Amino acid sequence: MNRTPPTTVARVRLWRWRRNPLRRHSDVVEAWIVLATWVLAVLGGAVAGLGAAHSADAAFAARQARVHSVSAVLTDSAASSPTSGTGYDDGQVWATVRWTDTHGTVHTDRTKVRPGTPAGSQVTVWTNRAGQVVSAPVTGAAADLQAALTGALVAPSVGAAVWSAGWLVRTRLIRRRMAEWDEEWKQIGPRWGNLSGGRG
Repeated sequence: MNRTPPTTVARVRLWRWRRNPLRRHSDVVEAWIVLATWVLAVLGGAVAGLGAAHSADAAFAARQARVHSVSAVLTDSAASSPTSGTGYDDGQVWATVRWTDTHGTVHTDRTKVRPGTPAGSQVTVWTNRAGQVVSAPVTGAAADLQAALTGALVAPSVGAAVWSAGWLVRTRLIRRRMAEWDEEWKQIGPRWGNLSGGRG
C-alpha cells in the first residue's frame, strides 16, 4: 500500500504560495487573508489581554488610593446569625459602627461584621473621601489574580473577534470566486461539450 510522502501533503496545503498555472490572484489574496487573520488574532489577543490586565491593575491601585482604613466601634451587638437566606451572603451580618475622623468629626455607618460580635468591639472599616463606608480594596495577590484573570478573558475574546472578521472576509472572497467560476463555465461549458462530442 503506497502512502503519499509528507512533502507532497505540505505542497498541497501551501499551493496558494507556489507558482502554478491554476493559481489566481484571488487565491493569493485569500492566502494573505488567512495568514493575516491568524497573526492578528494571536498578536491582537495577546496585546489586548496584557492591556486589560494592566488596566485592571491600575484600577485597583487607583481605588486603593481613594480609600483608607479607620478603626471604628460597634455601637450595638451584632446579630447571632445572618438573616438572609438567599445563599449569597458571606456569613457576616450588618451592624452599626461609629468612628471619629482626623478632623474630629464623628461618623456613623453600617458595615459587615462576624455574627455575635459584642457592642464596643473595635472593627476596621474602609471609608472614602466623603466619610462613607465602602468595601475593602483588592490588593496584593488577590489584585494580581483578578488582573490576570481579566487579561485571560479578554485575550481569547479579542482573538476570536479578529478570527471571525477574517473568516467573514475569506467567505465573501470564496463566494466571489465561485461566482466567477460559474460565469466562466457558462462560457466554456458549451464549447467543452461540443469538443467532447466531436471527439466521440
